[in-house]
Amino acid sequence: MASTEPRTPSPQASGLPTSDLARARLGVLGGSGLYAMEGLEDVRELTVDTPYGAPSDSLRIGRIGDLEVVFLARHGRHHTFTPSEVPYRANLWALRSLGVRWILSVSAVGSLQESVRPLDMVVPDQFIDRTMQRPLTFFGEGLVAHVGNADPYCAVLSRVLGDVSDSLMPEGRQLHRGGTYLCMEGPAFSTRAESELYRSWGCTVIGMTNHTEARLAREAEMAYATLAMVTDYDCWHAMHDAVTVELVIDNLRANAALAQQIVRLAAERVQALRPPSPAHQALRDALMTPAAQVPPATRRRTELFTAPYWGPFSEGEVTTAATSGAATAAG
Repeated sequence: MASTEPRTPSPQASGLPTSDLARARLGVLGGSGLYAMEGLEDVRELTVDTPYGAPSDSLRIGRIGDLEVVFLARHGRHHTFTPSEVPYRANLWALRSLGVRWILSVSAVGSLQESVRPLDMVVPDQFIDRTMQRPLTFFGEGLVAHVGNADPYCAVLSRVLGDVSDSLMPEGRQLHRGGTYLCMEGPAFSTRAESELYRSWGCTVIGMTNHTEARLAREAEMAYATLAMVTDYDCWHAMHDAVTVELVIDNLRANAALAQQIVRLAAERVQALRPPSPAHQALRDALMTPAAQVPPATRRRTELFTAPYWGPFSEGEVTTAATSGAATAAG
């Protein structure tokens, strides 16, 4: 299925050419409190059809300097999707189909550590997944792929995001580099027992969306980094019961205003560096099933990701393989 404008050419199986990154776009996924992106020029909206249904919203494409940026509000611009309902596969497929190779995710989180205070920012480097109701792969249905996920965030992009964030943090607020993001199912928040359990695991912040995105982004060969905006302490903290909805919303707005500045400057850095990432070749050794043995419907659905390694899909490949197999069996 195609978007409404031409896509960036795919990288080659031998490695990602510099020319591919020279044309690549930056994706920005906005979470709670960030439903639009400021500072984009020549903005236009696209509706993208995907094999996984419709994305959360239309995608907005604009420019920051010479870099094209694609913005998508993960919950929809009117916040109509719960964390479990977000169409993650459609969102990530749509971004990749539009030539996105780097993703900056902006997300509201709760703190699981005393030292990580409300209004601080975190650029995490690890996840623990506690979700239960979401598809976590583009593959299956006759195509097996095992993608490495030991370091789920792109270290290169996270360093860029961390450097920019550090330079813009106001007095009294702190950027924390590294840390573990606990991804829970939601939409309800944790019990106190769960919150204490996650603290005992050494988790830094808790949210409901990023692990799912990061897993799919890696399969789609897009570098992914998160700016986690701390709105309040999770329920383990003695102050938690005194926190009002109004205070959380005020913190969310303050964080979102700073996040807009950070994302814009980070985009300028990405434009200047166009950094290659190991994520850009995540499928190189991950595709286990021979191409000719993959069912046609699955080949078509995953062609956006597999074409760099297997070439464009032709119905004749599978037909020829099936005929050859039958002849061998008959012989």
